[in-house]
Amino acid sequence: MKKYLFLLLAAAILAVLAACGSSDEGESGESTSGEGSESTEIKVGASSTPHAEILEQAKPILEEEGVTLTIEEYQDYVLPNQDLEDGEIDANYFQHKPYLQDQINEFGYDFVSLGGVHVEPMGVYSKNISSIDEIPEGTEVIISRSVADHGRILSLFEANGLIKLDESVDKVSATTDDIVENPKNLTFSPDVDAATLPEMYESEEDALVAINTNYALEAGLVPTEDAIFVEGEESPYVNQVVVRSEDKDNEALNKLVEVLQSEEIQKFISDNYDGAIVPAATPGD
Repeated sequence: MKKYLFLLLAAAILAVLAACGSSDEGESGESTSGEGSESTEIKVGASSTPHAEILEQAKPILEEEGVTLTIEEYQDYVLPNQDLEDGEIDANYFQHKPYLQDQINEFGYDFVSLGGVHVEPMGVYSKNISSIDEIPEGTEVIISRSVADHGRILSLFEANGLIKLDESVDKVSATTDDIVENPKNLTFSPDVDAATLPEMYESEEDALVAINTNYALEAGLVPTEDAIFVEGEESPYVNQVVVRSEDKDNEALNKLVEVLQSEEIQKFISDNYDGAIVPAATPGD
């Protein structure tokens, strides 16, 4: 009799445990794969400063919209496009249109821009030269080897009265060969990786160094305070979100651009970078 009661008790315990297990299993399945609970995941490549910082602000907003954002940070201007081409990332956010077009022309990328977010005004810095009037004759000007930046930098020097470019040349694509007047006999050295420009600023104290704002910020420079001269807010070099052409209608990626162009994110840019980063005046460009 005791043996019979023991078997009944054991069977009852097993039934309870099975019921509990079945209940937990059902709850777990509902939370991970229930209807409406899944999130679309996108991976976006970005320069650490300011692009990744701006994306971090967009993360929680996108999460509410059902989009999970993973940020892949880069320290150069080459790999983000290579990885986009190879499908390692779904989009990148680090480049302006002239650079994008230059990359498309060189490598045949089938990329499109989904929209612009901000402008990073280019600045010119020097350790020992504090104003345009102090620039000695024959000063070396160190600039990025990126051809897409040359016209931008030369236009900045022209705007500040230091050189004159051939009027027949499109200034976006201008090179040092298009300089027709150079009263201070400035020597332009376009052979430095953009990421190393802050190092050149530290070591070449008597030179002028044109530094992209993201690298200037990473080096602790404040463009509006430390640059001898800097681009104005009217700069056409708007930083874009770029995708493969096949993904131009991707809902999650377009939602990303919508959030980045939102009043909340554009206000974050205005409030946090003291003019070093400027919200795009025409986000759709």
